[in-house]
Amino acid sequence: MENKSHHHARRTWLITGVSSGLGLAFAQAALAAGHTVIGTVRKEADRAGFEQLAERRAHAIVLDVSDFAAIEPAVAQAVQAVGPIDVLVNNAGYGHEGTLEESPLEDLQRQFEVNVFGAVAMIKAVLPPMRERRSGCLVNVTSMAGIAALPGIAYYSGSKFALEGISASLAQEVAPFGVRVIAMAPGSFRTDWAGRSMVRAHRHIADYDALFDPIRDARKAKSGVQAGSPARAAQVLLQIVEEELAPRHLLLGSDALQLVRARISALAAELDRWEAVSLTTDYL
Repeated sequence: MENKSHHHARRTWLITGVSSGLGLAFAQAALAAGHTVIGTVRKEADRAGFEQLAERRAHAIVLDVSDFAAIEPAVAQAVQAVGPIDVLVNNAGYGHEGTLEESPLEDLQRQFEVNVFGAVAMIKAVLPPMRERRSGCLVNVTSMAGIAALPGIAYYSGSKFALEGISASLAQEVAPFGVRVIAMAPGSFRTDWAGRSMVRAHRHIADYDALFDPIRDARKAKSGVQAGSPARAAQVLLQIVEEELAPRHLLLGSDALQLVRARISALAAELDRWEAVSLTTDYL
């Protein structure tokens, strides 16, 4: 893929969760293409490292996206220092692994605080100026599990389904103002998602062993050798935000494509099979 970025205007990006994984790859690619990047990190210790990526164009802000009250002032301060934000990438998030019955309710609240509420709070902080300027791009990093749910990650799938739904609705609300919304759903990428970044529920119900042990073992075995390249995903992101007719949903990876296609065809077949029943509930 040739790098066309020099043809494009320099933009100001705000990317959440840039200390590792896809967020770091996204930030590095945007900086290499000449853009300015404001990146959120959770630890003061990560700030300097990020700012060293590009002198005067890489700006780190220490922010936990689940600290909702801190978001608006942090974004306002960054905008004052750097200028208006053209592209927001909601990348911060983590995986929760565990069967629903074995996972405490607090874990679901925490999963939604970061993956859903944090993303929406970021959007609320950047959307008003985008709407007023009649331009901007909002990118929500979802997951193949946000379209095709998998057993053993009910809370994570739920959070990503929520973000997919919010993105699709928001896209229709803001399209008249020239603001684009893209839900990017990665498959398995070579990041810390299945390692350091994953919260694993404690196993205590033997009934689930047969289902869940192979899932957990396969995920551990794949960690570090996943098919998805974060650098390639970053090149796609750079390209897609420049597209006037960018897709509202974009899958990343052969595994995501395969899984989601299978889910859609199974859903279509089920709708057909139960169509007669579905049609019986209208007033005659």
